Amino acid sequence: MEAIEPAYGATTLLLIAAAAVAVLLFLIMKVKMHAFVALVLVSALTALAAGIPVGDVPSALSFGFSNTLGSVALLVGFGVMLGRLLEVTGGAQVLADTLISRFGEKRAPLALGVAALIFGFPIFFDAGLVVFLPIIMTVARRFGGSLLLYGLPAAGAFAAMHALVPPHPGPVAAAEALEASIGLTLVIGLPIAVVSWYIGVLLVSRALGRRIHVDVPTALFGEMNDGRNGDTDTDGGTSGTGRAVTATRTAPSFATVLGVLLLPLVLIGFNTVLDTLITAGVLEESTWAQYLMLLGNTSIALLITVVVATLVLGLRGGRSMDDVSTLFDKALGPVCSIILITGAGGMFGGVLRLSGIGSALTDSLSGLGMSLIVQAFIIATLLRVAQGSATVALTTTAGLLSAAAAEASLSSVQLTLLVIAIAAGATVLSHVNDSGFWLVSRFFGMDVKTTFKTWTVMETTLGLTAFGLSLIVWLVV
Repeated sequence: MEAIEPAYGATTLLLIAAAAVAVLLFLIMKVKMHAFVALVLVSALTALAAGIPVGDVPSALSFGFSNTLGSVALLVGFGVMLGRLLEVTGGAQVLADTLISRFGEKRAPLALGVAALIFGFPIFFDAGLVVFLPIIMTVARRFGGSLLLYGLPAAGAFAAMHALVPPHPGPVAAAEALEASIGLTLVIGLPIAVVSWYIGVLLVSRALGRRIHVDVPTALFGEMNDGRNGDTDTDGGTSGTGRAVTATRTAPSFATVLGVLLLPLVLIGFNTVLDTLITAGVLEESTWAQYLMLLGNTSIALLITVVVATLVLGLRGGRSMDDVSTLFDKALGPVCSIILITGAGGMFGGVLRLSGIGSALTDSLSGLGMSLIVQAFIIATLLRVAQGSATVALTTTAGLLSAAAAEASLSSVQLTLLVIAIAAGATVLSHVNDSGFWLVSRFFGMDVKTTFKTWTVMETTLGLTAFGLSLIVWLVV
């Protein structure tokens, strides 16, 4: 669905957006209305208030909802199924033990974050987070303390890589719009992402974890067993004869667990590398390349991984396929609410985008008299806050500044720094119109207020750190 011609000026649209967010927060935090109901209700009222024709309101609502569900539902479903297998078989504990033995107990959050940075190179934020959840929960239960100490470093690592480093779609699209080198964006963006993660995520998460205690939720994976001496499967369903499965089984090897987790990384890497080479004209879009890219589609890659995990993890030690199916049923039940709330968050953001808030903002901000890199960060930040989508903020801001960047005769390094500044602005201030906000909120078992005090703060410090680093390099070169 294409954006609708704005019915009001930029100021009015911004006031409508601010009022919509305020009403939404009031309904969820004060009235205690269910987040899914509140999001759908406010989305409908916002569409009407913003001047979207009455006949187009249903389409406007389904636009953001269906787009978000299309990308999130399969990832969350497959990710939680995989996570449940890793948890029940003791695979998550094996990986956690290995990481801790390498880094030490005091560096457990660092270990999780480093692993997430590596896995986050080709994997999108939401896919990486759902695959890593059982490992995060296992480590948090083992050492105690707030879940934030372990969850935020990993989630922040995926967020940093997704926002700042090619081949993720946001920085790639911005680089293409500004005619910046994707290779140079990778070379410069990667160290900035790592340093920004360390300063803006790891150090901040330590402070947040000491101040705010978040218990490890049990809705997704239940009370995890220790797993170090094998797993005792007492909730894996019944065997084909109706007999409860209670046998103690040996946990899988570290190599098996690592292989399962690396499988989607490799498959998605096919897609990423081939797409980059085809876009650059190095390869032609042949049939074999299309097949490999299909295998590397995130949803297909996770589907293949779940099938492989079922064979090498699930059907071990006497489990039947019926037992594994029961495990999956128990894993999928609790995520229905997460998927619907995340989709409704996408609906709200979609309504804000279709109402013309983004175009109205860019038109009014295009003449700002300030340094191009500062202008890029501010515009991207305002677009991010107004409509929620980091990708939309990235691509819109890059398109807006492309002509100015061309006229300024910037160097290749400066163009890359401009991309990073835009990505930094599109990262900050994640809130209720961002589907990622709801994903983290529900996965970590946090209410809206706590998510604001933790996730929103961390995303903002991550973006500000990345912008500060890009600005320093800009001034030096």
